Amino acid sequence: MAAPAACTRFSDNYELKEELGKGAFSVVRRCVQKSTGLEFAAKIINTKKLSARDFQKLEREARICRKLQHPNIVRLHDSIQEENFHYLVFDLVTGGELFEDIVAREFYSEADASHCIQQILESVNHCHQNGVVHRDLKPENLLLASKQKGAAVKLADFGLAIEVQGEQQAWFGFAGTPGYLSPEVLKKEPYGKPVDIWACGVILYILLVGYPPFWDEDQHRLYAQIKAGAYDYPSPEWDTVTPEAKNLINQMLTVNPSKRITASEALKHPWICQRERVASVVHRQETVDCLKKFNARRKLKGAILTTMLATRNFSSKYDAHGRSIITKKSDGSQVKESTDSSTTLEDDDVKDKLNKAGVDRSSTVIAKEPEEIRILCPNKTCSQLSTNSYGSARKQEIIKMTEQLIEAINTGDYEAYTKICDPHLTAFEPEALGNLVEGMDFHKFYFDNVLGKNCKAVNTTILNPHVHLLGEDAACIAYVRLTQYMDKQGQAHTQQSEETRVWHKRDNKWQNVHFHRSGVTGSSPFTFAHK
Repeated sequence: MAAPAACTRFSDNYELKEELGKGAFSVVRRCVQKSTGLEFAAKIINTKKLSARDFQKLEREARICRKLQHPNIVRLHDSIQEENFHYLVFDLVTGGELFEDIVAREFYSEADASHCIQQILESVNHCHQNGVVHRDLKPENLLLASKQKGAAVKLADFGLAIEVQGEQQAWFGFAGTPGYLSPEVLKKEPYGKPVDIWACGVILYILLVGYPPFWDEDQHRLYAQIKAGAYDYPSPEWDTVTPEAKNLINQMLTVNPSKRITASEALKHPWICQRERVASVVHRQETVDCLKKFNARRKLKGAILTTMLATRNFSSKYDAHGRSIITKKSDGSQVKESTDSSTTLEDDDVKDKLNKAGVDRSSTVIAKEPEEIRILCPNKTCSQLSTNSYGSARKQEIIKMTEQLIEAINTGDYEAYTKICDPHLTAFEPEALGNLVEGMDFHKFYFDNVLGKNCKAVNTTILNPHVHLLGEDAACIAYVRLTQYMDKQGQAHTQQSEETRVWHKRDNKWQNVHFHRSGVTGSSPFTFAHK
C-alpha cells in the first residue's frame, strides 16, 4: 500500500510532462516515474490558497484513496506534501467515460450492461469493506483504464467520500448529484453505505435503456419522485429486458435503506454471477441511441456551466427562496450555477454560516472543475460549429433574437416579450436585490408600471456581443448594452449594463431561458431598461 512520502521531494522521483487539466488551485499533469519509466497523472494542489476546511478535505481524500487498492478503482500511488504544494499521483486512465465508450461500440447487449455494473459493484463492495462511502456515483465518475477493447471500468473522484464505522448510519451532510441521490439523503435522515447502492440502481437502469428512472426539469418534483421511489418500466423498451434485470434494479431502488440489497449480495444475484445463462445477448440499438442523447444532455449542462464560469458577473449568493446558490469548484474556488441533474451537491462548506441564518442549504453546489467538462455537439465538432458558415449564421440568429427581445422591452410590448421568453425564465438583476427570480410576474410589474410610460424616446446599442454555441439547440450570449433615452423633462440620459443570456431552441423556436444583468451605470431618475 502506498504510504505518504515524508522526506522525499516530488521532483526526485517524478518528471513532469504536459498539462492534462487545470483548476483555480490545482493542475493535473502527466508525469513519469524516474525509476521505472511508468506514466501517472499528478494532481498538483497549491496549498497556500486552500482554506483550513479545504485542506482537511484534501487530507481526507488522500487518506481514503490510500486505503483503496482494487483493479476497478483509480488508484492513488503516491501522496507527497511539500511546503506550498501537495502532489497526488494517480493511475493515468486514458479510456475516457464508460458511457461515451458504450455509444461508440458496434454491439451492446444486456449481458454487456451486466458486466459493466458488475465491475462498478466490485469497486463499491471494496469501498464498503474498507469503511468508505463514495457518495457521488454517477456516469462522469466511471472511467475506462484504456482505449483497448474490454478495458477495466475504474471508479474515480473520491472528493465527497466519507469514512464510516461498520454499518453506521448518521447524518453526514447533504451530498451527491440530484438524479442519483437516495431517498434517505433527500429526507435528511441518517445514511450510510446503502446510498451508493441506490446510485448503482439508477446507473443500471440507464445502462439498460439509455435514460434515467427519475427525471424532471423541476428539482422539487424530481426529489418527490425519488423519495416516493416512483419509477416504472415503460413499453416498448423495457419489454425486451429480462425479469432478472428488473428484479436487481428493484432491490437496488428500494426506498427503505435497511431492506436495500448490499454490494456483496448484488454480486451474487443471478443476473450478475450467472450472466451467460440469464442475461439477454440481443443487441440493444434503441438503448445506444437513447444513451447518445443522454450523454449529449449531460455535456450540454456541463457546457452551460462552463459558459457561466467564463462570465465574470454572476454574483448573487441566494436564490428567491433564500437558498444558497454558491457553486464551488472541487478545488475550492466559487462560481455560480442553478441546480441541475448532473451537478454535484454538498452543503458542509457553508454549514455554520447558513445554519445561523436559518437557510435551507440543499442547493449548495460543488461543481466539477471546468477542465473536466467537455462540450458535446451532435454530429459536429464544436470547432466546426463555431468556424463554419452554419455556426456563423446561428450566431447572427442569436444576436438578432437578443435585439428583438430588447426592442420589446424598449417599446413596452409585454406580449412580444413573453413570446421570446420561457415562462419559467430565471434571472439575476439589480432590481431583484441579488436574488434569483423565476417566472414572468416580477418582469410584468415593470412593463405595467415603468416601461414605455416614463420615456419619450429610447435607443439601445449592443456592444461586443460574444456568442457561445452549446450544441444544436442552446446558446449563450454576453454583451454590453448601451441605452439612450429622454426623460419626461426632456433630459437625455445614457445607461450601460453587462448582460448574459442563455437561449434554448424548443419546437424550432429560440427562447430566452436565463439572463444575468450587472448593476447599471449612468444617471437615471427612475428604474429603467429593467430586463
